[in-house]
Amino acid sequence: MKGDIVIIGGGITGIALAHELARRGEDVVVLEKRFIGSGSTFRCGTGIRQQFGDEANVQVMKRSVELWKKYSEEYGFPFKQTGYLFLLYSEEEINQFKENISIQNRFGVPTKLITPEEAKEIVPLLDVSEVMAASWNPTDGKADPFHATTAFALHAQEMGARIYEYTEVKDLIIEKGEIKGVKTNKGTIKTGIVVNATNAWAKLINAMAKVPIRIPIEPYKHQAIITQPIKRDTINPMVISFKYEDSYLTQTDHGGIIGGVGYEVGPTYDLSPSYTFLREVTTYLSKIVPAIRELLILRTWAGYYAKTPDSNPAIGRINEIDEYYIAAGFSGHGFMMAPAVAEMLSDLITKGKSKLPIEWYDPYRFERGELRQKALQMG
Repeated sequence: MKGDIVIIGGGITGIALAHELARRGEDVVVLEKRFIGSGSTFRCGTGIRQQFGDEANVQVMKRSVELWKKYSEEYGFPFKQTGYLFLLYSEEEINQFKENISIQNRFGVPTKLITPEEAKEIVPLLDVSEVMAASWNPTDGKADPFHATTAFALHAQEMGARIYEYTEVKDLIIEKGEIKGVKTNKGTIKTGIVVNATNAWAKLINAMAKVPIRIPIEPYKHQAIITQPIKRDTINPMVISFKYEDSYLTQTDHGGIIGGVGYEVGPTYDLSPSYTFLREVTTYLSKIVPAIRELLILRTWAGYYAKTPDSNPAIGRINEIDEYYIAAGFSGHGFMMAPAVAEMLSDLITKGKSKLPIEWYDPYRFERGELRQKALQMG
């Protein structure tokens, strides 16, 4: 078996990349050791935002939102621009978000600072007694990771991409710096181009490839809950509070409230639920929306933030190995960034460059000690 481009990892990043490459007429294969979305994608909190504090992430996410809108309309999966609402509790937070808003506005993202009263109009259940202001962007939103990933996969296959589930990569065949193939538990695939899109497992694939530079990506366990349903459209936006343990919460289409806090364990591949998280998430989410304390928690689960030291991913080409690329270490932002990352990396593979600021995510920055401004992160 052979494929011109082999993508290792069937999460949203790998699937969206396969979709974009297939759309351009490329011969592409995706290898996933379990089923698509089984790593981090199907465990994510659904949010998609342009509210970052640096130019590169704002530009990439502005494009990503455009692509989310385009493909949701074309393919019929749910993507709703219900907004992101950051609650601010101090002058220091307000000043920082004013700087962020200035950057976002410069690139056409319509974020604005609003009053606590205006925030409560958007989400009437909020406790705004300590809130001094809020950062509001109505064009941010959320998407269903199950429907979206499946839609991208189905359309990628219609355009010729081959997706092999339960196909685990065992080794890479590299001779004199050139990729010759990928060994799997189901045989060898001949190829000359490999993309490591395994996120939390990226360091394992890099080790197989004997990548000669340090790309520090480690898996950290983050957990989430969903409550019993309440009246739909009660909490439409994603609501964020850094004051209360980097909390986030929003409402699903079924009416349940999904949320999490910044309780982090790792590095680890363990996904066992913990009582400490459950205690913290119930405490802090109920400070944002007091009514939550009356609801039953239906389920809790865990997933991975594949973290880098600056919470920005490593995206680019590894020069010492001909045609070896990486797109991993998204630090909790992989789902929202996926369509733009797919476009950006497809440009790099097929054209050698991209209009989007791919250099911000340079995998070599860690080796040089040139970390980026830390990406805004919650949950």
